Amino acid sequence: MEELVVMAKKFREAASRGEQLGLSEDEVKFYDALANNESAVRELTDETLKKIAHELTENLRQSLSVDWSERESVRAKLRLMVKRILRKYKYPPDLMDGAVELVLQQAQALGESWSEEA
Repeated sequence: MEELVVMAKKFREAASRGEQLGLSEDEVKFYDALANNESAVRELTDETLKKIAHELTENLRQSLSVDWSERESVRAKLRLMVKRILRKYKYPPDLMDGAVELVLQQAQALGESWSEEA
């Protein structure tokens, strides 16, 4: 029973985190993927990471097609789009490739729920 209480508390904290950051649930996932790079956190402001997360969410939501995960050409297009957004905000290049892959993994997971909403 105690485990359930702890889990419920963690869930509430996670839900309020998006509100505290001023980001949607989807944007928080991209924000976390970007903030995974320590040099990005050091070099970029929190506001910049939030802007990147917001722009990534909007662009990926518009760009995802149902079968994007299975077509390498679509993945390559999305990878380029993510890199352009990161460069635009001067995201540190040292771990950019890792950030791009994390963002694409998040996008793939979110893409399934986004296609269900459409």
